[in-house]
Amino acid sequence: MKKIYLILIVLITGFVSCTDQFADFNTDKKNPAVVPGESLFSNAQKELSDYVNNTNVNINIFKLMAQYWTETTYVDEANYDLITRNISTNIYSRLYLRVLKDLKESSKIITATEVVASQEPVKKNKLAIIELVDVYAYSQLVDVFGNIPYTQALDPENVYPKYDDAHDVYKDLLVRIDAALANLDKTSDSFGSADFYYGGDVAAWIKFGNSLKIRIAITIADGDNALAKSSVEAAVSKCFTSNADDCLMKYETSAPNYNQLYADLIASGRHDFVAANTIIDAMNTLNDPRIGSYFTQVDTSSVPGTVKLAYKGGEYGYLNSYSQSSHISDAVQTPDFPGIMLTYSEIQFYLAEAKERGYTVPGTAESYYNAAITASFDFWGTAGAATYLAKPEVAYTTAVGPTATWRQKIGLQSWIANYTRGLEAYNTWRRLDYPILYLPEYTTAYSDIPVRFTYPVNEQTLNADQYAAASTAVGGDLVTTKLFWDKY
Repeated sequence: MKKIYLILIVLITGFVSCTDQFADFNTDKKNPAVVPGESLFSNAQKELSDYVNNTNVNINIFKLMAQYWTETTYVDEANYDLITRNISTNIYSRLYLRVLKDLKESSKIITATEVVASQEPVKKNKLAIIELVDVYAYSQLVDVFGNIPYTQALDPENVYPKYDDAHDVYKDLLVRIDAALANLDKTSDSFGSADFYYGGDVAAWIKFGNSLKIRIAITIADGDNALAKSSVEAAVSKCFTSNADDCLMKYETSAPNYNQLYADLIASGRHDFVAANTIIDAMNTLNDPRIGSYFTQVDTSSVPGTVKLAYKGGEYGYLNSYSQSSHISDAVQTPDFPGIMLTYSEIQFYLAEAKERGYTVPGTAESYYNAAITASFDFWGTAGAATYLAKPEVAYTTAVGPTATWRQKIGLQSWIANYTRGLEAYNTWRRLDYPILYLPEYTTAYSDIPVRFTYPVNEQTLNADQYAAASTAVGGDLVTTKLFWDKY
């Protein structure tokens, strides 16, 4: 009898052990069922920065749209082909599913997490910061498409979300920024090291929120001047005050956490991009010393055995030789080059514009313009800002030409200073209609240059009714349909 009991004990023990092993085997340790809200926030930050700073032609082509770079062999995107690679679909996927979904879940989990009373201010800060990043991500979508799924987005119970009016989306984003700022307490902590942009510095996030408010307000200034004016005036005293406030994603030197520019330009082993003649010609004309920080020189000599180094851009939208065109500089291609999200230089250009629009902000348009250019020089570690600003073709009173408007002056210099930030440059070109871009090979009229992206093909088939309504509302789902703020 004792032997029977012993056998049963061994069998039961073995069965339990085996069951535990199978349970352990069937547990996906790399994708846990419950993820901390802080981890989801960190992932959303990285995914957002990866998207914003990307240059993969399947994901983000705004450096081409801004004519900073052009292509060598495959020139579809430089010729404004947005369809072949389903670029709009990939933008949707990246932002809605990889960024906004994680931010929503992060906020949900952190909201539901009970904390002791002393940690309530920390929890409140975390939720407010998530809200600011969420606003930033939505602003990317509405800048590109106009009307977008917003109030009904990311609802698993509603697979046919309506498209909200773009103007209404911008207005709500500004309201959400104010609410988030009101909830931030700089005397308390937040995410700490889980925050890849500011390391949990709440005071930095307050400046970021006010600066983002200025960016969104200036974007819609030609479509809703009253709202833009009140928003800028409310934020100007609390926005970025130096390059030290820049919002940057700190990348590492090894995969998978290196800058996506390095992934696209170096790790891929491909030679798809060169400097575009649009920006090279402009910087050569101005003898802009930042050109060496942006691009490399190339031998332009036609005499064998001699070398004549110069900056030479590839012809935008045409086939180009990689070896005979200037390349993207080594500084930009390093694996730990920061992901640039929002900068002091950018904000100073917006404030120069605000002053010209008659908004009540301190200083002069010229002082903001000078500060913006100087900050750009400092960011790139380039000397000579004062000398550059003294040139008649750069100095604010005489820049561009004797009859130049403030739109042309700010448009040109902000375009140069925003180098690598394709969407910001593309937005400014759409708003200010400067600089003058070059026509690629297969574009015959300047008016054919896209001023928005068309909606994903999937939306046309899977969300057909709402897509049709949105298409009608924006004036036609065409690349030539202007957003409500693009008035000129």
